[in-house]
Amino acid sequence: MRPASLQERYKFYQREFKTNLVRQWFRGWTNPIVFAVVIGRHTQIFPAEYRRDRDRTILIDEYEGLQDLRQYCMEFRPESVYYDRNVYTSWEEAKHGSSKIEELGRSFGQQLAFDIDPENFECPIHGTLEDKMKRGQGLSFCRLELQLAQEQALELMDELSGSFTDLRMVYSGRGYHVHALDEETFLWTRRQRLALIRSLVRKGYLMDEWVTGGGMRLIRLPHTLNGLVSRLATPLERIDVDSFDPVTNPHCLPSFARS
Repeated sequence: MRPASLQERYKFYQREFKTNLVRQWFRGWTNPIVFAVVIGRHTQIFPAEYRRDRDRTILIDEYEGLQDLRQYCMEFRPESVYYDRNVYTSWEEAKHGSSKIEELGRSFGQQLAFDIDPENFECPIHGTLEDKMKRGQGLSFCRLELQLAQEQALELMDELSGSFTDLRMVYSGRGYHVHALDEETFLWTRRQRLALIRSLVRKGYLMDEWVTGGGMRLIRLPHTLNGLVSRLATPLERIDVDSFDPVTNPHCLPSFARS
Protein backbone atom coordinates (compact mmCIF):
# COMPACT_ATOMS: atom_id res chain seq x y z
CA MET A 1 0.00 0.00 0.00
CA ARG A 2 1.74 3.13 -1.28
CA PRO A 3 0.86 6.59 -2.64
CA ALA A 4 -0.34 6.69 -6.24
CA SER A 5 1.67 8.65 -8.78
CA LEU A 6 0.11 11.45 -10.82
CA GLN A 7 0.02 9.27 -13.92
CA GLU A 8 -1.66 6.44 -11.99
CA ARG A 9 -4.28 8.83 -10.65
CA TYR A 10 -4.94 10.20 -14.13
CA LYS A 11 -5.29 6.77 -15.72
CA PHE A 12 -7.60 5.57 -12.96
CA TYR A 13 -10.05 8.43 -13.47
CA GLN A 14 -9.76 8.19 -17.22
CA ARG A 15 -10.28 4.42 -17.52
CA GLU A 16 -11.56 2.88 -14.29
CA PHE A 17 -13.67 5.44 -12.42
CA LYS A 18 -17.21 4.01 -12.53
CA THR A 19 -19.62 6.93 -12.45
CA ASN A 20 -22.60 4.56 -12.65
CA LEU A 21 -21.61 3.17 -9.24
CA VAL A 22 -21.30 6.69 -7.84
CA ARG A 23 -24.80 7.41 -9.16
CA GLN A 24 -26.01 4.25 -7.45
CA TRP A 25 -24.52 5.40 -4.14
CA PHE A 26 -26.69 8.53 -4.32
CA ARG A 27 -29.85 6.67 -5.33
CA GLY A 28 -32.91 8.49 -4.05
CA TRP A 29 -30.90 11.67 -3.42
CA THR A 30 -32.58 14.60 -5.19
CA ASN A 31 -30.76 17.52 -3.52
CA PRO A 32 -27.66 19.28 -4.89
CA ILE A 33 -24.43 17.36 -4.30
CA VAL A 34 -21.18 19.24 -3.72
CA PHE A 35 -17.97 17.34 -4.41
CA ALA A 36 -14.45 18.27 -3.32
CA VAL A 37 -10.85 17.27 -4.00
CA VAL A 38 -7.56 17.54 -2.16
CA ILE A 39 -4.67 17.46 -4.61
CA GLY A 40 -1.59 16.67 -2.54
CA ARG A 41 -1.86 17.73 1.09
CA HIS A 42 -0.58 14.50 2.63
CA THR A 43 1.38 12.85 -0.17
CA GLN A 44 2.97 16.06 -1.49
CA ILE A 45 2.45 14.55 -4.94
CA PHE A 46 0.77 17.16 -7.13
CA PRO A 47 0.79 18.62 -10.66
CA ALA A 48 3.28 21.46 -10.90
CA GLU A 49 0.59 23.88 -12.11
CA TYR A 50 -1.37 23.31 -8.88
CA ARG A 51 1.53 23.77 -6.48
CA ARG A 52 -0.18 26.68 -4.73
CA ASP A 53 -3.40 24.71 -4.39
CA ARG A 54 -1.91 21.39 -3.29
CA ASP A 55 -3.05 21.74 0.35
CA ARG A 56 -6.43 23.33 -0.33
CA THR A 57 -9.82 21.66 -0.30
CA ILE A 58 -11.26 22.56 -3.71
CA LEU A 59 -15.05 22.45 -3.94
CA ILE A 60 -16.72 21.25 -7.13
CA ASP A 61 -20.19 22.76 -7.30
CA GLU A 62 -20.43 23.60 -10.98
CA TYR A 63 -20.95 20.56 -13.19
CA GLU A 64 -23.55 19.13 -15.54
CA GLY A 65 -23.14 15.48 -14.63
CA LEU A 66 -20.76 12.89 -13.26
CA GLN A 67 -18.75 12.87 -16.46
CA ASP A 68 -17.78 16.43 -15.55
CA LEU A 69 -16.59 15.12 -12.18
CA ARG A 70 -14.41 12.63 -14.06
CA GLN A 71 -12.90 15.50 -16.07
CA TYR A 72 -12.19 17.50 -12.92
CA CYS A 73 -10.43 14.48 -11.42
CA MET A 74 -8.36 13.97 -14.57
CA GLU A 75 -7.41 17.65 -14.45
CA PHE A 76 -6.53 17.87 -10.75
CA ARG A 77 -5.24 14.28 -10.35
CA PRO A 78 -6.15 14.47 -6.65
CA GLU A 79 -4.99 12.27 -3.81
CA SER A 80 -8.54 12.33 -2.41
CA VAL A 81 -12.11 12.96 -3.61
CA TYR A 82 -14.96 13.74 -1.22
CA TYR A 83 -18.60 14.72 -1.17
CA ASP A 84 -20.45 17.10 1.14
CA ARG A 85 -22.82 15.22 3.47
CA ASN A 86 -24.95 18.32 3.99
CA VAL A 87 -28.38 18.18 2.37
CA TYR A 88 -28.93 21.52 0.66
CA THR A 89 -32.32 22.72 -0.51
CA SER A 90 -30.97 24.66 -3.50
CA TRP A 91 -27.82 25.17 -5.54
CA GLU A 92 -27.55 28.70 -4.18
CA GLU A 93 -27.39 27.30 -0.66
CA ALA A 94 -24.97 24.60 -1.74
CA LYS A 95 -22.59 27.09 -3.32
CA HIS A 96 -22.42 29.01 -0.07
CA GLY A 97 -21.12 25.74 1.36
CA SER A 98 -22.23 26.61 4.87
CA SER A 99 -20.69 24.30 7.46
CA LYS A 100 -22.34 25.83 10.53
CA ILE A 101 -23.45 22.89 12.60
CA GLU A 102 -26.06 25.08 14.34
CA GLU A 103 -28.06 25.07 11.11
CA LEU A 104 -28.50 21.30 11.17
CA GLY A 105 -32.16 20.47 11.44
CA ARG A 106 -33.21 23.89 10.19
CA SER A 107 -32.37 24.93 6.64
CA PHE A 108 -30.68 21.65 5.78
CA GLY A 109 -29.71 18.32 7.23
CA GLN A 110 -26.71 16.06 7.04
CA GLN A 111 -25.96 12.40 6.52
CA LEU A 112 -24.99 10.65 9.75
CA ALA A 113 -21.64 8.87 9.39
CA PHE A 114 -18.98 7.27 11.55
CA ASP A 115 -15.26 7.21 10.76
CA ILE A 116 -12.94 4.53 12.15
CA ASP A 117 -9.27 4.98 11.29
CA PRO A 118 -6.58 2.34 11.87
CA GLU A 119 -3.97 4.79 13.19
CA ASN A 120 -6.18 5.48 16.22
CA PHE A 121 -5.63 2.00 17.62
CA GLU A 122 -2.76 1.25 19.96
CA CYS A 123 -0.36 -1.19 18.36
CA PRO A 124 1.96 -3.42 20.45
CA ILE A 125 4.68 -2.77 17.88
CA HIS A 126 4.18 0.85 16.81
CA GLY A 127 2.51 2.27 19.92
CA THR A 128 -0.24 4.86 20.17
CA LEU A 129 -1.22 7.61 17.76
CA GLU A 130 0.69 10.03 19.99
CA ASP A 131 3.81 7.87 19.67
CA LYS A 132 3.49 7.85 15.88
CA MET A 133 2.88 11.59 15.76
CA LYS A 134 6.15 12.17 17.61
CA ARG A 135 7.92 10.13 14.92
CA GLY A 136 6.15 12.04 12.13
CA GLN A 137 4.09 8.95 11.22
CA GLY A 138 0.63 10.13 12.24
CA LEU A 139 -1.18 8.68 9.21
CA SER A 140 0.77 5.42 9.10
CA PHE A 141 -0.70 2.09 10.16
CA CYS A 142 0.22 -1.57 10.09
CA ARG A 143 -1.77 -4.64 9.13
CA LEU A 144 -2.72 -5.31 12.76
CA GLU A 145 -4.17 -1.83 13.17
CA LEU A 146 -6.06 -2.26 9.90
CA GLN A 147 -7.51 -5.51 11.23
CA LEU A 148 -8.53 -3.84 14.51
CA ALA A 149 -10.33 -1.09 12.58
CA GLN A 150 -12.17 -3.68 10.49
CA GLU A 151 -13.27 -5.63 13.57
CA GLN A 152 -14.53 -2.49 15.27
CA ALA A 153 -16.41 -1.40 12.15
CA LEU A 154 -18.19 -4.75 12.15
CA GLU A 155 -19.03 -4.42 15.83
CA LEU A 156 -20.32 -0.91 15.22
CA MET A 157 -22.57 -2.12 12.40
CA ASP A 158 -24.06 -4.69 14.74
CA GLU A 159 -24.41 -2.11 17.51
CA LEU A 160 -26.19 0.39 15.26
CA SER A 161 -28.45 -2.19 13.65
CA GLY A 162 -30.60 -2.12 16.78
CA SER A 163 -31.40 1.56 16.18
CA PHE A 164 -31.11 2.08 12.41
CA THR A 165 -32.41 0.19 9.40
CA ASP A 166 -30.44 1.73 6.49
CA LEU A 167 -26.77 1.14 7.26
CA ARG A 168 -23.94 1.07 4.74
CA MET A 169 -20.27 0.34 5.28
CA VAL A 170 -17.45 1.66 3.12
CA TYR A 171 -13.81 0.68 3.20
CA SER A 172 -12.28 4.13 2.76
CA GLY A 173 -8.93 2.94 1.43
CA ARG A 174 -7.47 3.27 4.91
CA GLY A 175 -10.17 2.75 7.53
CA TYR A 176 -13.91 2.29 7.50
CA HIS A 177 -16.94 4.55 7.26
CA VAL A 178 -20.36 3.51 8.49
CA HIS A 179 -23.31 5.54 7.14
CA ALA A 180 -26.69 5.57 8.89
CA LEU A 181 -29.08 6.79 6.20
CA ASP A 182 -32.41 6.50 7.99
CA GLU A 183 -34.41 9.54 6.92
CA GLU A 184 -35.01 10.94 10.41
CA THR A 185 -31.26 11.13 11.17
CA PHE A 186 -30.69 13.75 8.49
CA LEU A 187 -32.40 16.34 10.69
CA TRP A 188 -30.64 15.39 13.91
CA THR A 189 -29.15 18.31 15.83
CA ARG A 190 -25.53 18.55 16.86
CA ARG A 191 -26.55 17.65 20.41
CA GLN A 192 -28.23 14.44 19.25
CA ARG A 193 -25.19 13.47 17.16
CA LEU A 194 -22.73 14.12 19.96
CA ALA A 195 -24.87 12.24 22.47
CA LEU A 196 -24.80 9.16 20.24
CA ILE A 197 -21.08 9.22 19.57
CA ARG A 198 -20.21 9.81 23.22
CA SER A 199 -22.34 6.85 24.25
CA LEU A 200 -20.44 4.75 21.69
CA VAL A 201 -17.08 6.01 22.95
CA ARG A 202 -18.06 5.02 26.49
CA LYS A 203 -18.63 1.51 25.15
CA GLY A 204 -15.07 1.43 23.81
CA TYR A 205 -15.48 2.48 20.19
CA LEU A 206 -12.72 4.61 18.66
CA MET A 207 -13.96 7.05 16.06
CA ASP A 208 -13.72 10.60 14.84
CA GLU A 209 -16.17 12.75 16.82
CA TRP A 210 -15.65 15.63 14.37
CA VAL A 211 -17.18 13.56 11.55
CA THR A 212 -20.18 12.16 13.40
CA GLY A 213 -20.84 15.39 15.27
CA GLY A 214 -21.16 17.22 11.97
CA GLY A 215 -18.16 19.51 12.16
CA MET A 216 -16.49 17.72 9.26
CA ARG A 217 -19.07 17.71 6.49
CA LEU A 218 -16.89 16.09 3.80
CA ILE A 219 -16.46 12.33 3.52
CA ARG A 220 -14.60 10.23 0.99
CA LEU A 221 -16.61 9.51 -2.14
CA PRO A 222 -17.16 5.77 -2.69
CA HIS A 223 -15.59 4.28 -5.83
CA THR A 224 -12.85 6.94 -5.98
CA LEU A 225 -9.13 6.37 -5.55
CA ASN A 226 -7.55 6.93 -2.17
CA GLY A 227 -4.23 8.18 -3.50
CA LEU A 228 -2.52 7.88 -0.12
CA VAL A 229 -2.58 4.09 -0.28
CA SER A 230 -3.60 3.21 -3.88
CA ARG A 231 -6.90 1.64 -2.85
CA LEU A 232 -10.49 2.31 -3.92
CA ALA A 233 -13.11 3.51 -1.46
CA THR A 234 -15.32 0.42 -1.64
CA PRO A 235 -18.86 -0.14 -0.31
CA LEU A 236 -19.14 -3.51 1.42
CA GLU A 237 -22.00 -5.83 2.23
CA ARG A 238 -22.07 -6.78 5.90
CA ILE A 239 -21.91 -10.47 5.06
CA ASP A 240 -18.67 -10.00 3.07
CA VAL A 241 -16.67 -7.99 5.60
CA ASP A 242 -15.37 -10.94 7.64
CA SER A 243 -13.45 -12.28 4.64
CA PHE A 244 -12.50 -8.89 3.21
CA ASP A 245 -8.76 -8.23 2.97
CA PRO A 246 -8.09 -4.65 1.78
CA VAL A 247 -4.47 -5.48 1.01
CA THR A 248 -5.30 -8.09 -1.62
CA ASN A 249 -9.03 -7.91 -2.43
CA PRO A 250 -9.36 -7.18 -6.18
CA HIS A 251 -12.50 -5.08 -5.70
CA CYS A 252 -10.53 -2.33 -3.95
CA LEU A 253 -7.39 -2.56 -6.11
CA PRO A 254 -6.88 -0.23 -9.08
CA SER A 255 -5.35 -1.96 -12.07
CA PHE A 256 -1.91 -0.47 -11.44
CA ALA A 257 -1.80 -2.14 -8.00
CA ARG A 258 -2.69 -5.63 -9.23
CA SER A 259 0.58 -6.51 -10.92
